[in-house]
Amino acid sequence: MKQIKGPGIFLAQFAGDDAPFNSLDSICEWVSELGFKAIQIPSWDSRFIDLKKAAEDQSYCDELIATADKYGLIISELSTHLQGQLVAVHPAYNEMFDGFAPDSVRNNPSARQEWAVEQMMFAAKASGRLGLKGHATFSGSLLWHTVYPWPQRPAGLVEQGFEELARLWLPILNAFDEAGVDVCYELHPGEDLHDGLTFDRFLEAVNHHPRANILYDPSHFVLQQLDYLAFIDIYHERIKAFHVKDAEFNASGKAGVYGGYASWIDRPGRFRSLGDGQIDFTAIFSKLTGYGFNGWAVMEWECCIKHPENGAAEGAKFIEQHLIRPTEKAFDDFAGGVADVEFNKRVLGLK
Repeated sequence: MKQIKGPGIFLAQFAGDDAPFNSLDSICEWVSELGFKAIQIPSWDSRFIDLKKAAEDQSYCDELIATADKYGLIISELSTHLQGQLVAVHPAYNEMFDGFAPDSVRNNPSARQEWAVEQMMFAAKASGRLGLKGHATFSGSLLWHTVYPWPQRPAGLVEQGFEELARLWLPILNAFDEAGVDVCYELHPGEDLHDGLTFDRFLEAVNHHPRANILYDPSHFVLQQLDYLAFIDIYHERIKAFHVKDAEFNASGKAGVYGGYASWIDRPGRFRSLGDGQIDFTAIFSKLTGYGFNGWAVMEWECCIKHPENGAAEGAKFIEQHLIRPTEKAFDDFAGGVADVEFNKRVLGLK
């Protein structure tokens, strides 16, 4: 069996204008001191990376690798969650999602979508230059406003929506294939790819493209009340990245899965720091190890209660404690021996 690597950390939630969170060098030093071994870099944050330059300049990529290596770190993946979101945007969300894009393409949905696709193409090339195997992103959404429909969805709407989503993503998937990198969609409410059924629809629409894969984050499944352990059994062959994020779901007499527009701290479903929620990470790490997942276990911090710096310090230790060194032999090998056909016949009562 192969071994999960870790601990890694997604830098997006820790980026800031003050040291040590305002440059790649200083944040690498900080996460290294906490015990992390890898960083997942948000590609939209110019404090950490110039994505276009990384796509075009191998020497710049070598510098990024060297900066991480100086602190005993590697780059696990790049992330394009914001850009991926903008590949497919329903007009109802245009103004809200404009904040994810540069000023030059705001209030211009077609220009914004072209920019997002260009960013994804940069990410494919940059990931290849950095020697990465996977890439973290969102799918965007054309259908989310119909997820709990009233009035009922028109016949053929879902099929048509996924055909269009596939049309938008196929050139990107092909670019990542040329770079030798898997596109790992984080299945997330608000995205058209948010659970197993929607991933199945997309996979069929892109002709089971080998680069269409999954970033497994159990926290989003807890909030949807989906069986996150059975999901691994079904989709382990497509799980190519892993966000370690805790969550809890405490239904009340006033709110359930949809949360009643409450703030994060008041919702029945909410994200927590590692170890403070309800997720059975012992079982998750066991299943992923059993299926041979050897990617990075990357902490994503989004707790509604605990301070992020405390969550990061605890998270490195939490992941380290859950990593499993796979056994190289069966526990009862001591009682075995070389296969003996005649002896086995006697044990079976055969002549």
